[in-house]
Amino acid sequence: MRLPIAISAILVASLGLNAPVMSQPLIQVAQTPALTSFTFEQFKINYKLWRRQRIPNYRYEFTRSCFCFPKATEPVIIEVRNGVTTSITSKETGLPVDGQLFQKYNTIPKLFNIIKNALIKKAANLTVQYAPIIGYPTQINIDYNSQIADDEIFFTIKNLQKIN
Repeated sequence: MRLPIAISAILVASLGLNAPVMSQPLIQVAQTPALTSFTFEQFKINYKLWRRQRIPNYRYEFTRSCFCFPKATEPVIIEVRNGVTTSITSKETGLPVDGQLFQKYNTIPKLFNIIKNALIKKAANLTVQYAPIIGYPTQINIDYNSQIADDEIFFTIKNLQKIN
């Protein structure tokens, strides 16, 4: 009679060893802060390089990817004269688009401000690529908070051309 009780006790004890422990804390994943000295130095170097070019008249293709209004994500051509946006047209149709949708991004200095603000706010992730000779940003990827879904934005800036 003792033998079945002993075997049962051993089986119950061994099952307890394989049971998951629920009281262990969750593992925290380390994240690299956006404000690294390298990111900030790259920003300063390229911003100075852009300003040194003194390009008052230019146009560029701009595309925004985000969880936002579809009209705000279509590729557009932005034209700037004397530092002021003069037109924003659809790349596909050439027709004017709603400028309000691109107001924060309609000059290269405003794009630099977006980067600077992400650095100041210590975005969870900030990745920027710059044009090697002129210094303007060609890609900007920002995730302000890794714990919030759908707050990420991604900009592509290409085909910048000086105009008369």
